[in-house]
Amino acid sequence: MEPTVTPAPAVAESETNEATPASDSFDVKNPATGATIRTVPVDSPERVAAVIARVRAEQPAWEALGAVGRYEWLGKLRDWIFEHSDHLADVMQEETGKVRADAELEAPFICEAINYWGTRAEGQLADETPVSHNPMFRVKRLRIAYRPYPVVGVISPWNFPMILAFDDAIPAMMAGAAAVIKPSEVTPLIAMEVVKGWKEIGAPDVLEVVNGTADTGGALIDGVDYIQFTGSERTGKIVMKRAADTLTPVSLELGGKDPMIVLRDANLDRAVNAAAFGGLSNTGQICMSIERVYVEEPIYDEFVTKLAARVRELRQGQDDRSFKQDVGAMTFPQQLEIVSDHVEDAREKGARIMTGGKRGPGPGDYYEPTVIADADHTMQVMTDETFGPVLGVMKVADADEAVRMANDSRYGLSASVMSKDTKRAEGVARRLEVGAANVDDVLTNYFLHDLPMGGWKSSGVGFRHGGAYGIKRFCRTEAIVSPRLPQGKRDPLWFPHKKTERRLIARVFRLMNGRGWRGRFGGSG
Repeated sequence: MEPTVTPAPAVAESETNEATPASDSFDVKNPATGATIRTVPVDSPERVAAVIARVRAEQPAWEALGAVGRYEWLGKLRDWIFEHSDHLADVMQEETGKVRADAELEAPFICEAINYWGTRAEGQLADETPVSHNPMFRVKRLRIAYRPYPVVGVISPWNFPMILAFDDAIPAMMAGAAAVIKPSEVTPLIAMEVVKGWKEIGAPDVLEVVNGTADTGGALIDGVDYIQFTGSERTGKIVMKRAADTLTPVSLELGGKDPMIVLRDANLDRAVNAAAFGGLSNTGQICMSIERVYVEEPIYDEFVTKLAARVRELRQGQDDRSFKQDVGAMTFPQQLEIVSDHVEDAREKGARIMTGGKRGPGPGDYYEPTVIADADHTMQVMTDETFGPVLGVMKVADADEAVRMANDSRYGLSASVMSKDTKRAEGVARRLEVGAANVDDVLTNYFLHDLPMGGWKSSGVGFRHGGAYGIKRFCRTEAIVSPRLPQGKRDPLWFPHKKTERRLIARVFRLMNGRGWRGRFGGSG
């Protein structure tokens, strides 16, 4: 049965919020040049509802294929992606302004995701068989079955338009759901290309893309059975409110302000390279980018000097297939304004701009890779999500102060601790209020599909990427109780009530649950 749709306010777009064209189409621009690439039609709410109805009708047959059968189709998509990887990277560069190294990363990541979920879904979704802790009920067979939400809606942002759309759609589909992706209107082309590939291989009609802005996203939320949203904290709250009207379950991966702690015994050159890569990859447009660095006082001056020198060497500009650039354009023009505001705020409050600190030359949307020394928590660059090529660095007295400052944030996505002493660094990592922590490394946690990473605090609700959690979030659980032995005409608890039976049952329960007897009967679950 399709959910009842209650009229609700339109939902803002994933990361864009401001770009809401009034026409029935929108232009996709190349951020590296400012040129228009393509004009894309907007899918009306009626068109979105029709798409959802269509894939919903095909979903039962898709679920009935089983995990092995579903993997066969997704494996064909994987092969198609590999065969077209150069073209896909070209499309992605054009609509995002990424450098080639970042653009070529996404297709292999998605192919690995297909293989991870494809080879593990059957086991991860297998029935669980707990044993009752109560011996009276050991005559019953207990099972937990995992059944997919029929249609999953994925609202994805512009910074990783392939990874952040299909790394959610793939486990949803492996769980047996149909998936409808609503990409950001800033970068819709790569999702359209992959869905075109799905159709080219003749796959079942359980994967589709819809395009548009607020009204399109709102219609998707109204019609599907589950929403996975990746984007800003502000828009995530709007999505959650919209979903409340139809009681649609949501999973939200939201913003981050990820800290790096550099302990005094760290390999300084490694820490510098890690900060530069972790903070400036994809032009700093990663929810898990290192945005703030806390360095113990004895090594602080040397660290900021080396970091500024390293960042100063980075090459920025429009890239081609030759890997001649390290840092690309800002994908979304409005984000450029936020980056500029954060840097100017730090400058006005006394921070030192060690390198960068201004917009790059046009015609594209560039901001120079920037290192800000002597930052503190009065500055936006250390407290609000910058989402650009900027690293704020703060001096701390010791690890305790570093932990306090790292936790002094409404965000809690991930973090890094740099030290040669792995055991000590792990101890520091366990004190951080984040969903994932890297020791002597950066960003690695997201590449490990084995780990159930999710954000704490304002960085997420219900989201778990990787591991069994990553696929089970797209499922509903069904508890099934069945007899182990032949059944009589009635059970002791049934009508008519009999005093002797009820008193006997009460005594047994008291015996099993009274003081001193807890846990004596074992069991699991």
